[in-house]
Amino acid sequence: MVVRRHTFRLYPSKQQSKKLFTARRLHADLYNACITHRRYEWKANHRSVTYFEQQNCLPEFKKFWADYASLNSLSLQATVKRVDLAYKAFFQGLRKSPKLKSIRNYSGWMYPSSPKKSGWKVESNGEHGRVTLKDLGITLRIRGKAKQWGKPTTLTIVYKPRLNQWFASITVEVEDAPPKFGSQSDLSYESVVAFDLGTETAITTYNGSEFEEIINPRFTQVLEPKIKKASKKLRRKRAPNRQKRVKASNRWKKYRRKVSKLQRKAANQRKDWQHKVTSDLASRYDIGVTEKLNTKAMTKKAKKGGKGKKQKAGLNKSILSVGFGNLNKLLTYKIEGKGGLMLTLDTRKLKPSQRCPQCHTVHKEWADLSNRYHVCDKCGFEIERDKGSVLLMYNVATNKQPELGTSSVSLGCSSSTSDPKIRKNCGGMKQLGQMKRRRAQVERKGKLKPQSPTSWG
Repeated sequence: MVVRRHTFRLYPSKQQSKKLFTARRLHADLYNACITHRRYEWKANHRSVTYFEQQNCLPEFKKFWADYASLNSLSLQATVKRVDLAYKAFFQGLRKSPKLKSIRNYSGWMYPSSPKKSGWKVESNGEHGRVTLKDLGITLRIRGKAKQWGKPTTLTIVYKPRLNQWFASITVEVEDAPPKFGSQSDLSYESVVAFDLGTETAITTYNGSEFEEIINPRFTQVLEPKIKKASKKLRRKRAPNRQKRVKASNRWKKYRRKVSKLQRKAANQRKDWQHKVTSDLASRYDIGVTEKLNTKAMTKKAKKGGKGKKQKAGLNKSILSVGFGNLNKLLTYKIEGKGGLMLTLDTRKLKPSQRCPQCHTVHKEWADLSNRYHVCDKCGFEIERDKGSVLLMYNVATNKQPELGTSSVSLGCSSSTSDPKIRKNCGGMKQLGQMKRRRAQVERKGKLKPQSPTSWG
């Protein structure tokens, strides 16, 4: 089974909107209370609070605060788990310390399990329908269309303040397509495509017979003059200042909506283009080959005091305008969704932008991004930079690079579904249930005592 996520728009009435806003406020307060509880325990007792301690306090918490009595218990546990995941990411150095969130920055809440357990119900076959939230006692109309529909597993209610719209994000379990290739010997190299992502040319592909270049549409750069003009007018209006108790003017709100609308338009255009391009490639090929890219590191800001800050900022904008990370994700799940295979090559080992596709010599001077046309000084092979990279990756995938090895393991290839070690355990609700039962056995022996809910702040 494969899990797919589909987002539908909600159309609540005025009374239903009030209940949704009330539930969102309560979940935000619970989120802040959990953070306050952890901060207090660390400062007062120099002790870390675990997820299970806060989860075990929820029954007493609901009795003490009557507003939470009607809310679903599993949705409250998901909010507590959200705090725990934020602290785990902080301890691992992946993000900053979690902060208290205002209602403006709190998106929504989640029902983390199937409809029967979490108290929600969806009536849809993948196109429009209704969603019932039993803890709030409301039924909402939803609009949207899903390519694949199956058994609903989780529901997330999201509110976007700038749009003033509600959305329902539903995950469903669908049957996985049978693999087309039983082993590496079964691979049909006629349906292999190697693709390289870039800024000048968004996608360069090679299928063994011809190259194909997909031009970068540059949606952000096209709308940038309008965004800058609207942002300049926005800066001239009276902005809000909470410390000085200054409210935003109506004109500031007007131009803030205008800037958001332009930015949203560029994002929607990029998303639509990405889906069309990846769907076209996935429909024509069964095996995709690409290199492993660290988009987060590639788009870091230039160091202070360093040269070329403007050039680095422009490069970052071009990379984000194409959307390297999302393109790889879309193409991967679409190819694997029809039973295909996605191979990811180790960039550091292969060095596709520095290695000659014909004589396999590594040229360090080719690492300079300004060098867009490569000429090998040993064999005299000439090719454009992006085309040379996809040609080399195609040769590796079809075992035409003998000195680099012939097996996918020796080539540094990996698939998103082949290696179970790359699947990170983020603490699903099933695993949490097992750990909860173990924790309860320890508490019965008197080794641990849950904290009182009144000390959560």
